[in-house]
Amino acid sequence: MNLRLLIPVFDNSVSTWALEARLLRWLTLIWLFVGLIILFSASYPVADVRQGDGLYYFKRQIVWAFFALIGFNIIVNLPIKKILGNSHWFVALFLLLIFGTLIPGVGKKAFDAARWIAIGPIPLQPSELIKPFLVLQSARLFGGWERLTWRVRLTWLGIFGLVLLGILAQPNLSTAALCGMTIWLIALAAGLPYKYLGGTAFGGILLALISISIKDYQRRRVMSFLNPWADPMGDGYQLVQSLLAVGSGKTWGVGYGLSQQKLFYLPIQDTDFIFSIFAEEFGFVGSILLLIVLCLFATLGLIVALKAKNTVNRLVAIGITTVIIGQSLLHIAVATGALPTTGLPLPMFSYGGNSMISSLVGAALLIRVARESSEAEVVPLWKPQPEKSRQRRMFQKK
Repeated sequence: MNLRLLIPVFDNSVSTWALEARLLRWLTLIWLFVGLIILFSASYPVADVRQGDGLYYFKRQIVWAFFALIGFNIIVNLPIKKILGNSHWFVALFLLLIFGTLIPGVGKKAFDAARWIAIGPIPLQPSELIKPFLVLQSARLFGGWERLTWRVRLTWLGIFGLVLLGILAQPNLSTAALCGMTIWLIALAAGLPYKYLGGTAFGGILLALISISIKDYQRRRVMSFLNPWADPMGDGYQLVQSLLAVGSGKTWGVGYGLSQQKLFYLPIQDTDFIFSIFAEEFGFVGSILLLIVLCLFATLGLIVALKAKNTVNRLVAIGITTVIIGQSLLHIAVATGALPTTGLPLPMFSYGGNSMISSLVGAALLIRVARESSEAEVVPLWKPQPEKSRQRRMFQKK
């Protein structure tokens, strides 16, 4: 095996890929590069105070990105059918880990939520890592819905329900909502009857309302989102500081590295509110450019879905595009006050190895579908002649 193929920059086969696959690859690498630059600026002050090294989070993110890129390049060179054939094992593994986070002493808490589990020195967030495999398994289920028995259908629908309930119990309403909406949209794209889709949508909304009514902090977040200035030093503090950061950027931004809000005014500025720092330093123009990148990625994802050769591949493309772009837009909406404060990272921008791996695996799957959807058929220059034709020519020569 050529080890150079593990690094995307040195993949010599790229020139033979379909146009959509090449564009998605470069768009992903540019997105990742810009994200690392923004993380360096956003994380330096907090890393300097907490760890005594301003580059602490940046260096760790570089390491995560390196290993994630190895996985990225392996996936873009693997047949999608082979990946789909093993997706159920990953769903089962991460489902067990999700419920493992709920065990006292096993799950690691942060901000009153047990979302991590330690495997040696490596912290894993299974609710992030399960996203691309949830898309794959949903595509397999709904893509072959008509050929499956009700026993298989109900088994997998039950597993999906356990995944969402486990994430809700951590609690992590935003990730559960994103995963639920993705599964629902994949089912919609597969053409499932509206009576099933309508009932599922009603149940999901009801479950979210119950979660908000039970969890006091979620209810406070919703109320503070409606009017954050009513309690600017309490429940509305994060959103107020985020809006101050976004507004301070004005048209062109204050300049790279010159954000004031990252100097311990805006909490968790290197993860859940990293877009606020980006908007402050690059302004309205930079924010629009980022939205254009998201639009290009979404458009290419739609084109790949339309060109897919089979239903399952099309559903994979739709699901991955929904997860990556949907999560990005939800993050931006939270930072700008369009939605209640949640804990969704901005893909390939926010600090965190789990989010980095999940995002690059998702992008690699979309690129792989693009490659398979546009592969040209190999036409031989010389075609063997039928036996009868060959005998006829020999007879004529005689």
